[in-house]
Amino acid sequence: MRFFVLLLAFAVATPAQAQAASPHAIDIPPWFTETFLDLREDVREAAAQGKRLMLYFGQDGCPYCTALMQTNFSQRPIADKTRRYFVAIALNLWGDREVLWLDGRRMSEKALGRELRVQFTPTLLFLDERGKVVLRLNGYLPPHRFEVALDYAAGLAGKGMRYDEYVKTTIKETASATLHDEALFAAPPVALTGAKPVALLFETPFCAGCDELHRDGLQRPEVRRLLERFAVYRLTLGDMRTPQTTWARHLRVAYTPTIVIFDRGKEVLRLDTYLRPFHLASALDYVASGAYRKEQSFQRYLQSRTTRLRERGDKVDLWN
Repeated sequence: MRFFVLLLAFAVATPAQAQAASPHAIDIPPWFTETFLDLREDVREAAAQGKRLMLYFGQDGCPYCTALMQTNFSQRPIADKTRRYFVAIALNLWGDREVLWLDGRRMSEKALGRELRVQFTPTLLFLDERGKVVLRLNGYLPPHRFEVALDYAAGLAGKGMRYDEYVKTTIKETASATLHDEALFAAPPVALTGAKPVALLFETPFCAGCDELHRDGLQRPEVRRLLERFAVYRLTLGDMRTPQTTWARHLRVAYTPTIVIFDRGKEVLRLDTYLRPFHLASALDYVASGAYRKEQSFQRYLQSRTTRLRERGDKVDLWN
């Protein structure tokens, strides 16, 4: 009888040991960890295991989240490396579960997303043994680039280097040695206030993502039309003494290509990964139309814009 009483007690207690995944959160691998979402305790427990914490923000209907889960984490080397060096926790960008953040504040998943200015999914934050964010990935990376990011975030490589510097020395992709010029670029000096919103595009030579942006995204008719509503400046990263690099340091730009969008002198949105053309056009429209003043979440605006276009009969391909 005692045995059955203990068994019953264990069965009742087990589900309470951790919060269940948020309803309708995108599918995640079974090896992701469910916790009470006391992230300070999660950092400590990960450190006790010789690991770091990986926080993943995802949402339903996100093809890039699906690609991360089904493409990246289906590759054995990536899954094994992630499990070996990280405790992975999934958060729903629109979830209501309570999270205890590193500073002791309690808030919902969606409130934490707002606090951390999560505008794209997937967003991944890698925290070291002291709870310091050592790497943040805004958006999807293909497997070969994602595995390099894991090495850096785990502290296995790139010590003493910025992430962008490490990527340059590690990922050998065919890329142009020269920058691409566009007629739409405004002449310096940069002015953040004026009749139009301002888009600052940061690039470097030998940047495959920059090449793709010029080859594809910036050539789309919708993107070109929207960019006419902006003052667009191209800035390069290089000699630390140049005014252009001073802008990058001031804005803490770490990746290329990065587009930082301002309106009325204030930063509104930052794209620090290469976006597919539909998302790029949506980001530009979000600012140019002034929609950001009513809808603070770019993701909610993106969802409503997608629905509106489809109802109008337009074909929407999130990957194209």
